[in-house]
Amino acid sequence: MNKPKVGIFGFTGCGGCQLEILNLEDQLLDLFAAVDVVHFTEAITEHSDNYDIAIIEGSITTMHDVERIEHIGKIAKIIVAIGACACTGGINCLKNLYGVEKAKELVYGDKKGWIDAIETKPVDEYVKVDYYARGCPPTGLEIIDIIKSLIVGKVPEIPNYPVCIECKRLGNTCVYDLGITCLGVISRAGCKARCPSSVSGCEACRGVIDDPNVNAQKDLLAKYNLTVEDIMEGFNLYNACRKIQQKAK
Repeated sequence: MNKPKVGIFGFTGCGGCQLEILNLEDQLLDLFAAVDVVHFTEAITEHSDNYDIAIIEGSITTMHDVERIEHIGKIAKIIVAIGACACTGGINCLKNLYGVEKAKELVYGDKKGWIDAIETKPVDEYVKVDYYARGCPPTGLEIIDIIKSLIVGKVPEIPNYPVCIECKRLGNTCVYDLGITCLGVISRAGCKARCPSSVSGCEACRGVIDDPNVNAQKDLLAKYNLTVEDIMEGFNLYNACRKIQQKAK
C-alpha cells in the first residue's frame, strides 16, 4: 500500500507552527514512517509537486503568496491549515486595520514601493480548507492527530465549543474575578485553556466558535463594568481579518 504523500508549506508567518512538528521527536519518526513527506522546506531539501495532503502555515499577504496557494490548491486532495495565521489571518491581519499603503509606509518608509503587499487574508479565502489545527501555535500533537485520522479514513475531532468549558473542566478560577479580561466565552477550545490556566486572559488565537454566544460575552462584560471596546484590542490581535457574525439579541 502506497503511503500518502504530504507537503508542508510555509507562507507569511514566523515558522513556529512548522517547528512544532519538528519538535515532536519520537512522534516525528512515526509520522515519517506513516507518510511520505515530499516537501518540507524546514526539514528536507527535496521539493515535489506530487502530494495528496498539503499542510499550510502562514497567511496570504502578497501576490506571490496568492499564486503559490492557488497552485497548491490545484494539486492537493486535502488541505490542512495550521496556526492562527493560516486559519484566521492571525497577527498579520493587524496590517489591514491601517490599510495596506499606510502599513507599508509605516514600516518601509520611502522604500514602500519595493514591497509586494496586499491585504492579509487567511488561507481559506483562496482555496478550500478541509481541516484546521488552530492556535498560536497549535500543538504538534494536534497536527499529528489530524494526519493520523486522515491516514485511517477518520474525520479528525476538532473542538467547536468555547474555552470556558475547558476552564470549568479544569476547575480554574475565572480570570475576570482576578481583574483580567478574557475572550474564552466565544473562543474555540482545544488548547486545554492554556492561557487562563496560566492566569492570563484568552485572546482567541484559535479563532471564534462557529456559533458564538455574543450575549453571554456582553453579559460577562456588564457584570464587571466593562465594554466591548475594552476587549477589542485583544480580539483583534488574532482576528482582525474576521468579524463575529452572530447578532446580539
